[in-house]
Amino acid sequence: MLCTRIRTALSARLDGEELPPGLTVHRLETHLAGCRDCRRWEAQIRALAAGALGAPGQPEDDPAAADALLARLRTVSVRPGAVPPGGVDSGGKRAG
Repeated sequence: MLCTRIRTALSARLDGEELPPGLTVHRLETHLAGCRDCRRWEAQIRALAAGALGAPGQPEDDPAAADALLARLRTVSVRPGAVPPGGVDSGGKRAG
């Protein structure tokens, strides 16, 4: 099973939404049991959600809270490697 599909399901589950069609809780848990990367990804999104829910005030009401939340998100984000001049980034654009 593709990890992207599992991660979509994990995000949906965290948001209290239904799993995507054709994906059962059993299949999701089976994949997680064997995929360290998806377990790590789930832990990161749970931590982000807990941090966002525990943030004082709502970002739209408090610009400082929004800045603090963005700073926390940046510290756990996966940053792609540098694209060499003439290379193609993940967005299909040429660098340099």
